Amino acid sequence: MMWLMLPLTALQYVKNWDHLPFKLATHFNAANQPNGWMTREQALWSSIEILAVLLMIFTLVLVLSHRKQEITPFSWALLAFFYVVLGMASYMFIATINYNLTGQPIHFTSFGIVFGVSLIGIIIAHLAFRRGPRFVVTHVIAREVHAVRAWAALFVPLILVELAAISFLPNWGMRLGLSLVCLVLLVALAAVWTGFRYYFTPQGFEIHALGFRLKSVPLDDIRHYSVENWNPLGGYGIRGVGNSRAYVWGNRGVRVVTSDGYVFLGHNEPQRIVRDLDAMMNAGK
Repeated sequence: MMWLMLPLTALQYVKNWDHLPFKLATHFNAANQPNGWMTREQALWSSIEILAVLLMIFTLVLVLSHRKQEITPFSWALLAFFYVVLGMASYMFIATINYNLTGQPIHFTSFGIVFGVSLIGIIIAHLAFRRGPRFVVTHVIAREVHAVRAWAALFVPLILVELAAISFLPNWGMRLGLSLVCLVLLVALAAVWTGFRYYFTPQGFEIHALGFRLKSVPLDDIRHYSVENWNPLGGYGIRGVGNSRAYVWGNRGVRVVTSDGYVFLGHNEPQRIVRDLDAMMNAGK
């Protein structure tokens, strides 16, 4: 269904073709004033190419994510997010046509608000819908913390840039949208600073961050585990898709193979994680 946005957007150009000026204003500054132009042909093909690339990427992600698993609530959340992104892109192209036809201003306010809320929503959905069942914990066998606070320094310049942009932008809608993005960065900074927290119980182990339960792995799902090095090319933080997930801020840790994937627990002293897993497995027998 989302591929219908491609011909529908192109149709807006076609039906207004004879009324469009030879050169279209296609780029605008923060004050909503045009500062970039294209010919009608360039604007048409640029819109089609951008939408086509987005559609191909989104379709590929959906196909790969559903190949080995059933459709889940997160699948619907991901699809909704893709529709929002495509809808915003289509809106920008159609709003550009209307601006060149009638001078009707483009409402960047709505664009910034919708994008910021959608970004926060998909992050929450990603963390919430694939974390497994909550355990009824009678006692905690061991607790571990995995944090490399030097990574927090990377978020500081990003936050400062966002704050500077918020201060100087005249459009309050864009300022609100950037404020939401800045909020996400601040939460990420706090999460990096406090790190991942692992709780080992007789029912299995849980992974938390900022008091939020990220993942639960039941004891019966664990097949084996071993100390391994993390490939830096895989990135840091919360990595992976589907049933394979890593929680890592360094290059060392323990890979726990489960019945349907794996969980990588980053830690500077991975032998401690192995010891805690051994104690957990013995307590659960």
